[in-house]
This record gives sequence, structure tokens and C-alpha cells, in this order.
Amino acid sequence: MSYPLLAILTGGNATRAGLFPELPGSASGLPRPTRSPCGGAACGRCRDICPTGAVSVLDEDGAGAVSLDRGLCVGCRSCIDICPSGTLAEDRTTKTAKRTREELVLTNRPRTERAGSPASRIFGRSIAIREVSTGCSATDLEVAAVMNPIFDAARFGITFVASPRFADALLVTGPVGRAMREPLLRCFEAMAEPRIVIAVGASAISGGLHRDGYAEARGVTELLPVAAFVPGCPPHPWSIIDGIMLAMERRAARRRTRA
Repeated sequence: MSYPLLAILTGGNATRAGLFPELPGSASGLPRPTRSPCGGAACGRCRDICPTGAVSVLDEDGAGAVSLDRGLCVGCRSCIDICPSGTLAEDRTTKTAKRTREELVLTNRPRTERAGSPASRIFGRSIAIREVSTGCSATDLEVAAVMNPIFDAARFGITFVASPRFADALLVTGPVGRAMREPLLRCFEAMAEPRIVIAVGASAISGGLHRDGYAEARGVTELLPVAAFVPGCPPHPWSIIDGIMLAMERRAARRRTRA
């Protein structure tokens, strides 16, 4: 005979105390450009092997310049494995969300960093989210995981609701094909102002592997204004929580508090 109450009392706390740790060894991180010299257009192996065209290479000022669009990247690691110079390496951070689409494009060349537009502080304490999946079951599973006892997104004031009429944010997963555009727009229009959109996963950001196929899937970016982009295919639950908190403006608020 089992004793559920005894198991609860003696089982310990499953919720992770440390926030946004690096990815575990069982998970693969997204690629990132390093300062290692690039072979440029004469090499171009990373560009040629990328299945979504996320990597571009050119010669600039006598050196190779590589550009990586994380909005297109599906994290297959092919570019990392084939790069002979180590210009592309694995990034094991879980804090990958950005406010603007342009910030998802990384390069090995020095450039001036531009701060994204600040999100509304009206959702700084809590946010109600309506998720709409347009066809990415892997990302949907990771979104569901953010509310489990391990990640416990509710402790940050994050909740998911069944009706868009009670939602502050529309969280979109999947490539947003032609057939899903109208349902997505209807869901957004049913939400009361103020309202924001969060794009989770490469498919939702750009269409990913489905981009420009027969379904005309190009993500939600061209359809609705997006407050936060969470790259990955699929993103880790910590990365999804990071993106939601960025949209809430809680991530920046924490940083200012520590400064």
C-alpha cells in the first residue's frame, strides 16, 4: 500500500533553485560566432551545410566574416561540426531571448550593440498567456514543461489561460502556415489591450525548416508585432521562461537591481 502524503513529505523539493543555469550535457546549445579567424568565402562550409540558410559568409577587410541568424537556426550543430577554424562554437547559455529580430543575427565582426525597445512594465508582476500552436509539437512540449514542478514558472507570476479574452500575451509556436494565419489573428483580436506577442522557436520566428514551402510558412514576425523572440528548435524551458520574463521587463529589472 502506498502513502502519497508520506512520499510528498519525504521526497524533497523538485523545483530548481538556481535560475537559468547552463544547458546540461544531454542538451545541445545553439551555435555562436567566436573571435577565431574565419576562412571566409573560400571556405564557406558552414554556409553550404546549413539546412535553413541561417549562416552567411563573406570576405570583409581581408578577413572572413560569418553571420548567424538564430531566428532561422534549428540547432542541428552541422555548422559547428564542420567548421575547421572554430569560428562557430556551441553556446550553452539558456538566456537567448531577444526583443528584436535584428538582435538574433550574430556575427564574428565587432559591431555596436543596440538595445532593444523596452517592453511594457504593465506586466512586470504577472502575466496571463494564451498559447497558440501552429504546428510544432516539440516546442509545445517544452512550453508545457515550464509549468511543471521543476521549472515552476508560476513563481515568476506566469500563468497560462484557456481563453484569449483572459490573456495578456499570445505565445506562438510553429511555423504559422497559410491555414493558421486567420485563426491566429482571430485569437489576437479577441485579446484585450494591452496585449503582446511572444514568438517561441525558430519556426515561430521565421518558419524554420518549413520556410517558403507550399504552406507559405514564415513565422509570426510578418503577421503581428512581437515583444520577445526565443530562438531554438525547440528552445529549452529556461530559455522560454527567459523570453517571457524579457517580455514582462522583469529580466532587465533584475539586472538593474543587482547593479
